[in-house]
Amino acid sequence: MSFLSRFFGRNDKKEDTTATTLIANPNKTSNLISLQIVFKGNISIDEAQLEQVLRKLDPSMKQASCQRDPQIETFFGLAGWGKHVIQMVGFEVPFPEEHLEVCVAPSHYPAEQKEQIRHHDSHLLLWYAGYDDNVQEQYIALTMVAAALAQFNALAVLNEHAHTSLPIAVVSEIVSAGSMDMLRHGLPLTMLFCGFVKYEVDGVNGVWMRTYGAETFSLPNFAVLAHGHDEGQKYSDIFNNVLNYLLESGAEMVAGHTMESADGTIMRLREPKADEYFLDGPDTVLVVEITDE
Repeated sequence: MSFLSRFFGRNDKKEDTTATTLIANPNKTSNLISLQIVFKGNISIDEAQLEQVLRKLDPSMKQASCQRDPQIETFFGLAGWGKHVIQMVGFEVPFPEEHLEVCVAPSHYPAEQKEQIRHHDSHLLLWYAGYDDNVQEQYIALTMVAAALAQFNALAVLNEHAHTSLPIAVVSEIVSAGSMDMLRHGLPLTMLFCGFVKYEVDGVNGVWMRTYGAETFSLPNFAVLAHGHDEGQKYSDIFNNVLNYLLESGAEMVAGHTMESADGTIMRLREPKADEYFLDGPDTVLVVEITDE
């Protein structure tokens, strides 16, 4: 079976495969979960070295494999272990500026680091093409590969769909501190797998804050009109806690429901109003309003 057939999940020949041969899931052909990696300089990834780095990240990854097509000049490969298969495609050009800004501008790390990331030289796209249906586990697998790329001059991990990003050093540190368990239980959803964006709207007093990317988990996104930017951490924590609760419990929240924060604040959920067009999609967005009831 050719590498291209395995990369695209075209199981056209059964022979010449082994237990370590990576084959993308043929049933995953659209709406793939993705992360994007930006690099300083050209992409220079040795697949054997990347494989060894992956195997040291977590006990479950001791049999991790990295394979690429040597006939394609740019980096074009697969990484995987267990149920997981990650497609990797490199480009020796910067990530498109308008797409980069969606990820970098609203993210919460120092401006100096943002400028370094904006001046990157090349990028690599990661897609989850494995066999685990759990969205969080898919993101975790992608993030483990991203962390391994820290050794190859990576600068940052982007999640364009969720409007967020993190410096590669932060991702690497999180993984080193607790590996997959830290990503499952210690990484706030609104840090990388979902995004938390603040923006001002002309003619509106206050600062709108909302999540992006929750629909990937089949959850609603949340929005609130805060008094000022200083309430960002407060609402980021509230939204993260609510999303975690919904993800773990399987409960549902819809317009008309109320919820209570840890400090006893009662919040009512509603749909966006007609003049709140800037909150449109994707999918369900619920606006949080503080109530005395």
